Amino acid sequence: MTLLTFLLALGVLITVHEWGHYRVAVACGVKVLTFSIGFGKPLLRWKSRRSHLGQETEFCIGWIPLGGFVKMLDENEGEVAAKDLPMAFNRQPLWARASIVLAGPLANLLLAVCLYAAMFGIGQYQTSATLAAPVVGSVADIAGLQSGDTVLRLGTHADDLDEVTSLENMRWQLLQQAESAVYLEVKSLGKQTPHVLHLPELPSGVITKEANAWQARGLTVAWSRALVGEIQPHSPAQKAGLQHGDEVLRIDGKVVIDAYALRSIVRQSGSEEEPPWQMWEIARGGRYLTLNVRPERVFEGSQHFGRIGAQVGEPPAQVWVQSDAFDSISRALSQTRQVITMTLEMLGRLITGQASLDNLSGPLTMADYAGRSANLGMSAFLGYLALVSISLGVFNLLPLPVLDGGHLLYYLYEACTGHPPSPDWLDALQRVGLVVLVTLMVFSLFNDMVRLGWLL
Repeated sequence: MTLLTFLLALGVLITVHEWGHYRVAVACGVKVLTFSIGFGKPLLRWKSRRSHLGQETEFCIGWIPLGGFVKMLDENEGEVAAKDLPMAFNRQPLWARASIVLAGPLANLLLAVCLYAAMFGIGQYQTSATLAAPVVGSVADIAGLQSGDTVLRLGTHADDLDEVTSLENMRWQLLQQAESAVYLEVKSLGKQTPHVLHLPELPSGVITKEANAWQARGLTVAWSRALVGEIQPHSPAQKAGLQHGDEVLRIDGKVVIDAYALRSIVRQSGSEEEPPWQMWEIARGGRYLTLNVRPERVFEGSQHFGRIGAQVGEPPAQVWVQSDAFDSISRALSQTRQVITMTLEMLGRLITGQASLDNLSGPLTMADYAGRSANLGMSAFLGYLALVSISLGVFNLLPLPVLDGGHLLYYLYEACTGHPPSPDWLDALQRVGLVVLVTLMVFSLFNDMVRLGWLL
């Protein structure tokens, strides 16, 4: 299922990208010889029954579905008949050649807008913006945020706050603010009147690879009650007499305010070589009981932590988020712009060394997320497609030889000097660009294998 979903996603994104090149080439009067989705020996090939004037394009689907190409008539790639010279790519004015090259990435960005608009219009269930207790001593904790607070609105000015529709939406808005000060309008659990909290500006350098704008403010997860879920056989939870549905009220006299706090207490018990016995006060079917629980100590990664062998916490509350047609388009344009900005910022951080190359993801991670998003429903899958489409569009605009951005860089040179780069320079730059591209692909594939646990 994951592989099929990934291939479908890849096929759609590549087709739209190459279709952008193809349509603008035809509009500019360039003869397109081949339109191929995939590389290698064609599995399918056909020609249109209603071709454009002067066009006899062969459409192909190759057996390697990791790209595509549009082959145009060009004197640099072979002899061209005298009658077809006006339709050769190299004979076109500079603006036309640049437009044809630019059309592919722009088609991906336009597709992202359409996909986001469809996602917002269809609607989906998302996690409510009701938060668990923040990290003690964090910016959010000092500001007065409490367990069970629901965030209604958010912004950088107290008198100009944007609606928060869900936890995902809140997380997204905060990521846009980076280290800026923010205001949250919240409604506390059991109260009707909302109030505004001020989270001050974060110190420079707090946001790192390990801590983004959400974590740096001490925000944790969605709020849920401290309920005991499924219990594993022969686990500390079963031995202590815990049962599915038990609500944990106190541990060693300390009030357990939510599921996140319960998980934290259990995990922290593993810091000691022999986790101590804990006195749990629980509510079960209207009765109050006291049980002695001793978490076991386990080692994972480079840390020890405690566990009881039971699921902790009920599923967070969900809200239905859906927009009308006008709002869907408006939000889609805003979302696309914000993702482009974030992508460019991340690329800048990678280039300057402010972010680790460990952030690079490759086809295995893309396939994994494709399967996960498809399992979550149509809206989630559309959002995944939009995100990858933007990444593909922005990546192709990088000024790297062999990419569309590299060709645009050549045209910029031609516009400034009045002549294109020499063939020797073009050949050398293409080789360098290919080496860089292959290196990035190998590195991202290695990251994928580590991330998915295929390599230790």
